Amino acid sequence: MKAQDIMTRPVVRVGPGTSVREAIVLLTEHCVAALPVVGTDDAVLGMFTEADALRSGVAGKGPEPDVLVCSAMTVPAETVGLDTDVGEIARRMLGDRLRSIPVVDDGVLVGIISRRDMLTPLVRQDDSIASHLNALLTDYSGHRDRWTISVTGGMVTIRGAFSDEAERRVVTALAKTVHGVLDVELWEETSVTFGGTPGVVGP
Repeated sequence: MKAQDIMTRPVVRVGPGTSVREAIVLLTEHCVAALPVVGTDDAVLGMFTEADALRSGVAGKGPEPDVLVCSAMTVPAETVGLDTDVGEIARRMLGDRLRSIPVVDDGVLVGIISRRDMLTPLVRQDDSIASHLNALLTDYSGHRDRWTISVTGGMVTIRGAFSDEAERRVVTALAKTVHGVLDVELWEETSVTFGGTPGVVGP
């Protein structure tokens, strides 16, 4: 997985001439840990972080002459390219204690990756598919718990009892409407038992 697969866009940004007070407002309103500081060509000049805001002496104080971002930002800014592997990004975040890293393309800011963005892939797509499909089939069955669902690599297996071939086709069609589903396999559970365990008939 690459930076372009998980980055956030558009990016909340500031210029070097932005007041620190205004930058702090942006940090809090958008719930971000840092703001890329860009020039007129959208090249990243630095990063204005929560720590920079606290060090500036402006945070928590009343009206006073504006301090500009250019005098408080962290330089140089760490950046990554669109094709940078997420493993490398994680290593740099941990090694340099970064909470976010701008993504650039030919030096131009195109996105940003936060620690939260890095966690997103950990919520496996298979889990998301199973959750959506379970809700869909529960609604279809009138909120009766009729089937169990497992998903591996986008391959869905649905186990349970089906009324007839028509219902098998309906359940398969419903499953294929869920984004990320590659194929569907139905396993019919029978009333026959083998040593106390319900028998299962394959697709």
